[in-house]
Amino acid sequence: MTDTNQRSNESAIDFAELLARVDNDRELLLDLMSIFKEDFPRHVRELSDVVAARDLKKMSVVSHTLKGMLANLAVTRATSAAAKLELLGREGGGESEIAEAHRAFQREVQGLLPEMEAYMAEVQR
Repeated sequence: MTDTNQRSNESAIDFAELLARVDNDRELLLDLMSIFKEDFPRHVRELSDVVAARDLKKMSVVSHTLKGMLANLAVTRATSAAAKLELLGREGGGESEIAEAHRAFQREVQGLLPEMEAYMAEVQR
């Protein structure tokens, strides 16, 4: 069993799946990734704010948005982590359960943008 405090060394993004989704259109892929890179940090900060404020309704909404963004770019583990936060926000979760789910989400997205930037640089060659 892996240590739950560390993210797997595997790629966070399933690039083969992502390329297939855009029918190998690398220009479209770069556009999608650019939009994601611009919007994603704002949503992650908002999620941290609503978790800290214990605003479960808003946590559910922001988590849902992040889940969709991540799913669209084939970021499977982080999508699952966002889905868990969405569920806890909708159904109500305990403070420690929400805090742990939020930490798990943060672990999954840690390094996501640099990984995406490296891939984008490779695609542009």
